[in-house]
Amino acid sequence: MSELGESPLIAGERHLSVDEARAAIAAALRPVTDTLAVPLAGALGRVLAADVVSTIDVPAHDNSAMDGYAFDGAALAAGSALVLRCVGTLFAGAPFAGQLRAGECLRIMTGAVMPPGLDTVVPSELARVEPAADGERVQVAAGAVRPGENRRRRGEDLAAGKPALRAGRLLRPADLGLLASLGHEQVAVRRALRVALFSTGDEIRAPGRALPPGCVYDSNRASLGGALRRLGVEVVDLGLVRDDPAALAATLEQAVASADVVLTSGGVSMGDADHVRAVLARMGEVAFWKVAMRPGRPFAFGPLRRSGGAPPAWLFALPGNPVAALVAFYAFAREALLQLAGAEPRPVPTLQARCVSAIRKRPGRTEFQRGIVEPSPEPGGGWQVRLTGAQGAGILRSMSEANCLVVLHHAQGAVAAGEPVDLWLFDGLV
Repeated sequence: MSELGESPLIAGERHLSVDEARAAIAAALRPVTDTLAVPLAGALGRVLAADVVSTIDVPAHDNSAMDGYAFDGAALAAGSALVLRCVGTLFAGAPFAGQLRAGECLRIMTGAVMPPGLDTVVPSELARVEPAADGERVQVAAGAVRPGENRRRRGEDLAAGKPALRAGRLLRPADLGLLASLGHEQVAVRRALRVALFSTGDEIRAPGRALPPGCVYDSNRASLGGALRRLGVEVVDLGLVRDDPAALAATLEQAVASADVVLTSGGVSMGDADHVRAVLARMGEVAFWKVAMRPGRPFAFGPLRRSGGAPPAWLFALPGNPVAALVAFYAFAREALLQLAGAEPRPVPTLQARCVSAIRKRPGRTEFQRGIVEPSPEPGGGWQVRLTGAQGAGILRSMSEANCLVVLHHAQGAVAAGEPVDLWLFDGLV
């Protein structure tokens, strides 16, 4: 396992770029290996532990893609209509036991197995049907259908012996349907990460309590807890911790004993007080980083030792300002938690949009601005983004109003009105 103390990115007091910090975190982490079987109903958002290989063909037989009339496409002739005698009706789940002769067809329902010798379906709305003494006559107009059309082939969705899903996949609703179509009632997944969450600071109070002068309510545990749950992790809420070395040490010991990751916001990330650094130094190899970003510069990360030779718990110590805490979570913790959970790499979904107004920025740091992305009112104008207003690190309302983060990269300078900018969409983050 990589030790952060050996990383060249941690040396010295220079500011790391966001990309350097992300790379250092990714290099240090190793995913959990424990697995368990869960019912499909409880597998949404879990990480697939092993490849799933299909043992059957899906579909298991050639079948009709729509309601219509099935016949032998070889009977079609270019430029000529075809008249067939309908000799029966075929429903899904009821295979046809007879045998058709030349010039005959079957009325067929969507999903019904195609009998041997029949390979083409003309949709009901394209067939002209007339009664006759010996059964209905079905006329197929010239060019209405091509040979082999409207037939689903055996195994075209998934052939036996082929991988259906790869290990590391975050299971989505369609994946659960695919597993069910292969006959699985449960699936092997990585165990869920346990993340211990607490806020630090003598000025922080829990919602619902009296608020003395100079104090603020703790919003970070609510927002960070929500972000964690959207990732499918198990949250261990350890509440509020005073700016006291004994209280901090006791809470960290409890967190390390019960969780894979310790996520904090507030004073721990600053490391200004000697006792904070001293406590963390006794427990692990936490590095205090100055990251060239706005908001969210103060940040600490590293392994905390556990007893018995167990893998370390990883500390992510985020800034205390509410917006800075969330931005740092999205920039550093989100993908790291997915990596620890064993998920395949999933870069943050990024969209480009035209910026409605100019944004001031100097190269040398990454800035994350809160924005609202929406379709341009101009025909063919694509997407446009506007900022939510004041961008202070403590203005949580602006984060609530936003539906994206405008990402202004490290080397990027000022943005003129009308220029494209990169966006992180909240629907892909939270």
